[in-house]
Amino acid sequence: MADTRSFLRNPFSFLFTRSSQEERVAAYVIREHERGRRLNEVLEDPYVRNRVSDAEVGRLLERPEVIDALGRANVTEAKQQLG
Repeated sequence: MADTRSFLRNPFSFLFTRSSQEERVAAYVIREHERGRRLNEVLEDPYVRNRVSDAEVGRLLERPEVIDALGRANVTEAKQQLG
C-alpha cells in the first residue's frame, strides 16, 4: 500500500531512478580511471559498451560522483567525443 501512495504522490519518480547496472558501470569507469587509464579508453571497453547505451553513458557522465572522481575536464572531453 505504501508503494501505491508514493507512486500517486510522484508518478514520474521512476524517471529519476538509477539502475544497479548503471551503478556497476559507474564504479567500473571510476576504478579503471583511477588505475591510470584514459576515460575515453575505458568508455570503449566491451564491459561498458555491452552494458549501457550511448544515452546511458551520457547520463553517467552527468553524475556528480563521476565528475568528482574523474575531473570535469576529462568528463567534458569524453562528452565532446561522444557527440
